[in-house]
Amino acid sequence: MDSIFVNGTVGAGKSTLADALSAAERGRHAVIDLDAIRRLVPAPETDRFNHELALLNLQNLTNNYRAAGATRFILAGVIESEAEIPRYVAALGSVRMFVCRLVARPEVLESRLRFRHRDDPEGLAWHLDRVNGLSKILEAAETDDLVLDSSDIPAVELAVAVRRAAYWD
Repeated sequence: MDSIFVNGTVGAGKSTLADALSAAERGRHAVIDLDAIRRLVPAPETDRFNHELALLNLQNLTNNYRAAGATRFILAGVIESEAEIPRYVAALGSVRMFVCRLVARPEVLESRLRFRHRDDPEGLAWHLDRVNGLSKILEAAETDDLVLDSSDIPAVELAVAVRRAAYWD
């Protein structure tokens, strides 16, 4: 596998783990935060989370990164259903993608979100509402090769576990 997808709800630590995976990777690789490549405001009514835009942008980024010599990809984002996985694999030009879902205890998620949105009460309310529903969606989807709890384990240690499970060591 040349790609690791860090999946999880808001506040689970996806970006932090992606950065830790990047720090541990010795080869040429790209780290892509899917939230960053899907920002279009307002989102179309037919694609509330700009998922289609993210896939198009991912394909273009991947082509550019591969042309620049990237051989591995680390993505941070959300996969809500099994049907999305082949679309990401195709956009990456990969054969298979390893999916690791991060979870955290509810009080940890709430604390992280309160810190992140300390100056944004509207954003905080939206994310606190979204976290519970998204957690249930992700758990029911069963799309993950590995599930790790980020509540108390440092990202560096989580990265070791992910790399081992994805055969990146």
